[in-house]
Amino acid sequence: MMAALGIVIVATGGSSSVALVGGILLLAFCATALAGYTLGTIFVTRGASLAAVQNDFLSQVSHELRTPLTSIRMFIDTLREERVTDAAEKQRCLSIINRELGRLDGLVGRLIELSKLESRHAVFDRRPVAVGDVIDDALATLKTIDLAPGTDIKVNVRVDRSLLVLGDREALGRALSNLLSNAWKYTRPEGKEIEIATRADAKHVFISVSDNGVGIAPGEQEAIFDKFHRSASAVEGGGPGSGLGLAIVRAIVKAHRGRIDVSSEVDHGASFRITLPRRFREAA
Repeated sequence: MMAALGIVIVATGGSSSVALVGGILLLAFCATALAGYTLGTIFVTRGASLAAVQNDFLSQVSHELRTPLTSIRMFIDTLREERVTDAAEKQRCLSIINRELGRLDGLVGRLIELSKLESRHAVFDRRPVAVGDVIDDALATLKTIDLAPGTDIKVNVRVDRSLLVLGDREALGRALSNLLSNAWKYTRPEGKEIEIATRADAKHVFISVSDNGVGIAPGEQEAIFDKFHRSASAVEGGGPGSGLGLAIVRAIVKAHRGRIDVSSEVDHGASFRITLPRRFREAA
């Protein structure tokens, strides 16, 4: 209403400078008020969204921490109150407590790592590194993970060892080992097929980790990189996981000015591809 009045005054003011100035001032006031309202709405909405995200995150963290803590407390109470007298059964209780403490320690460690990465407080030892060395590190780490007792871990490797990137070898190896362990966990025992491969163009290096596992539905392929999100097929498969691994992978890759994407179909496996800026060897 006031804006319309300002326009009328400017239009009909003719040669009257007072009317013209008054109309312009009225329009300026309306524009300022509208801008203030718009910005205020944006900030309030963003503030509410941020609060909702923070509350959701705290709820998820609390749930993930409470699960192992509840288990630990239950078995400690069992031992403290001497409900179990058999030595073998006591040892089983202690083994479960130790396992849950390891799970809790791992979860807290991943949360701290992710927090540092997302707040850009993580310190990286950036230097030219051979992609083949990073992959060797990731494969060595995979073999130390207790995925299944007595299991012979086989991964098809197709690597161009001449490729270089600028980055932190340890961090990049950790990102790849997370992808490899996921590929192993979510691929059925019969006929496992896991492959890690590299290729490059003039500016980028591409590292892909592929499997023939349970796959990921199209509607979840963005969400799986969110903290604590686990795909429906992963949950149905019953495999262990905190839902932080892929969030850490994405954070490491982004910190190296790269990106990660996934191509997958349910029951037809998944292929994760990391894209990093390419580095060339300096001429001697």
